[in-house]
Amino acid sequence: MRSFPKPTGLGRPTAVSASRPITRRTLLGGLGAGAALLALGACAPGGAQESSAGAGYVAGDGSFATWAPGERGEPITLVGTTYGGEELDLADWRGNVVVVNFWYAACPPCRAEAPDLVAISEDYAAQGVQLLGVNPRDDVGTAQAFERSFEIPYPSLHDEGARAVAAFEGLVPLQAMPSTVVLDRQGRVAARILGQFDPTILRGLIDDALAEEA
Repeated sequence: MRSFPKPTGLGRPTAVSASRPITRRTLLGGLGAGAALLALGACAPGGAQESSAGAGYVAGDGSFATWAPGERGEPITLVGTTYGGEELDLADWRGNVVVVNFWYAACPPCRAEAPDLVAISEDYAAQGVQLLGVNPRDDVGTAQAFERSFEIPYPSLHDEGARAVAAFEGLVPLQAMPSTVVLDRQGRVAARILGQFDPTILRGLIDDALAEEA
C-alpha cells in the first residue's frame, strides 16, 4: 500500500461561534450540541472513558470547525482495504460529498452514533453522498461484528498502521474517536467534528457542502 501525503494548505478553520454565515440547519444544530457535550463529559473525569468497554477512549467535545472553499487544502489522497477485502480509492468518489467517520468497536460514543450514521447514509444516498468508516484499531472479526450489529451499509477501511489517520494529519487526532470529516465534491476538507456528533449539526454540514458548486 502506498504512502499518503499530508493535507496541505488548509486555512484557519471557522469555529461554531465565528461570524461566517452558516445554514439555518447548522445553526439550529448548535442548540443540540450542549446535550452532546454533557453526554461526553459524563464519560469520566478529564474526558477519559475508564470502563473496560471503552479502554483507550479519549473524549472529544463534539465541537466542529468549517473551512470556506478558498481556505481548503489539496484533496485528501487515500487508498486502503476495506474489512470486506476490497481496495477503495477515495479519488473514485470525486464529485460526491463524502463523510469520513473514524471509529472503533469498543468506543462508547462510536456505538451511540452508529444508528445516526446509518440513517444519514440512507437519507442522503439519492443525493450521492458517500460514507466511509476508518478503523485503525480493530481486527477483521471485531469490526465486522460491529457492522453486523448496527447493520452498517457503507464500507470501513481496515486502517492498520493508521495510514488513513496520517492522511488527515493535523485534523484528526488518533486518540480522539469518534471524529468525523466532511469532504467537498473535490475531496477537500470542508468540516470536521471531534467527538460524538450532534446529528442535526452533521446533516447541516453535509447540506452546506451539497449546496456548493462542484
